Amino acid sequence: MRITAAQAMAECLKREAVPVVFGLPGAAICPFYDALSQTEIRHILVRQEQNAAHAASGYARMSGRPGVCIATSGPGALNLITGIATAYMDSIPLVVITGQVVSDLLGRDVFQEADITGSCEPFVKHSYLVKRAEDIPRIFKEAFHIASTGRNGPVLIDVPMDVQKAELDFAYPEKAEIRSYKPSSQGHPGQIKRVLAALKGAERPLICAGGGVFSAKAEEELRLFSERSGIPVVTTMMGISSIPPQYPRNLGMIGMHGAPSANRAMNAADLLLLIGARVGDRAIMSPMGLSQSATIIHIDIDPAEIGKNMGTDIPLVGDARQILLQLLEKLDSPPIPDWTAEYRPASPVQPAPIKEGCVCAKAVMASLFRQAEEDAVLAADVGQNQIWSARGYRLARGRFLTSGGMGTMGYSIPAAYGAKLAAPKRQVIAVCGDGSFQMQMMELATLCANQIPVKMLVMNNGRLGMVRELQDLHYGGRQAGVLLDGNPDFAKLAEAYGIRARTLSDASEIDRCVQELLESHVPFLLECRIDPAEPTL
Repeated sequence: MRITAAQAMAECLKREAVPVVFGLPGAAICPFYDALSQTEIRHILVRQEQNAAHAASGYARMSGRPGVCIATSGPGALNLITGIATAYMDSIPLVVITGQVVSDLLGRDVFQEADITGSCEPFVKHSYLVKRAEDIPRIFKEAFHIASTGRNGPVLIDVPMDVQKAELDFAYPEKAEIRSYKPSSQGHPGQIKRVLAALKGAERPLICAGGGVFSAKAEEELRLFSERSGIPVVTTMMGISSIPPQYPRNLGMIGMHGAPSANRAMNAADLLLLIGARVGDRAIMSPMGLSQSATIIHIDIDPAEIGKNMGTDIPLVGDARQILLQLLEKLDSPPIPDWTAEYRPASPVQPAPIKEGCVCAKAVMASLFRQAEEDAVLAADVGQNQIWSARGYRLARGRFLTSGGMGTMGYSIPAAYGAKLAAPKRQVIAVCGDGSFQMQMMELATLCANQIPVKMLVMNNGRLGMVRELQDLHYGGRQAGVLLDGNPDFAKLAEAYGIRARTLSDASEIDRCVQELLESHVPFLLECRIDPAEPTL
């Protein structure tokens, strides 16, 4: 059938069974929006383009399929870049569609022209500047394939306005055929044997699980392998919730903000089995160290990550789930005895004294995890709230979402409503600070307009708290540019958007207010007045 390229773009999304997209239109993408409006695909109008990418990321992380975001040319496309980079660093599959000025004006610096493919080159798996309408079906098929195979990540499709209006005979390919792109999934049998031999010879082996466990949908295989082998588990921040926090051999999160038990076990391990972890500087390469004599086994779908940040004794390229299944099939040793008992804390850390008119952030998080449904989704922002959320995480079957690699403030609310649209039956909670909230508070309008029942918890300490802590520790307590003077009344602001809200400043009210937040069937914001001096750890 002969249709316009804009109609073909919408038809491609239908063929990929995309139920929802996130975007903000402009002139250069209007032909596609007109075609999209004539389909049943739900469009969520964000209030700033960066949030479209974060929302698509939240959707992708909960659905296991690429999220789709859309923007117009120039500033619209450029506003997407931080969200694209955030997804790239955390290996989240996105298909990003941008409008572009007409083809014969490219390179002339006309109104709202920007080289978005060039600008995004470091932050995408691949990008396309569409020059012919007839290439649309092939490009879209390839984009969804590239985004969701191998190491997941964002793929950009930039479509000039004149190309969107051109006609083609539409036929959608059954599969993508890309000669130069053949990612491996099975682990090499020889390397599997080496891994099993090394595990047999280890006395204090340790598994470190990263975000790649989720990309491979390998949570069950990870738990089963740990049970069968007896090997304890630590996680990176991106790996939180890959194994239940109540699992007896889960020692918690490693790194500069991690659990002491996890870091002490890392110091003592004589073998480290890295699964889907980038070996970032806030985790493995942090001050907690690692035994110089430890054998390092690194499993990752991306061969470029193996050995990049840490020397590796046994590299194993492939899909984490497939490799764990291969290891389980060949595993013939009895479970090793638990060697980590001495590294576990004897008693929980007691909260620090809190000044009058404030509540303890750690106590709020403890109440949240105690009362939330066990499969709830928590989207944590960046800053002190992220560490309070990560350190306190206790949901037995839940999911922890955050910006781990890029550390992007303003992530939590759009990621949360993207996640809610992917998993409508699950509780979804966004946790942020007063600084990060003000980078995304325009999305209250998106929540209200679409009645997406995300629960928001805002930690208000009047500071950019993480930076304030760094200045206190390393810069003689000289606080520069961290005082959030002029903060609004967040509860009243939410109410102005038609969103229910409460302010919590009395410790005796923590459980009641958290219960009200969690039981709400509409969007709800709970502002928590936090002592500015309360530390992260």
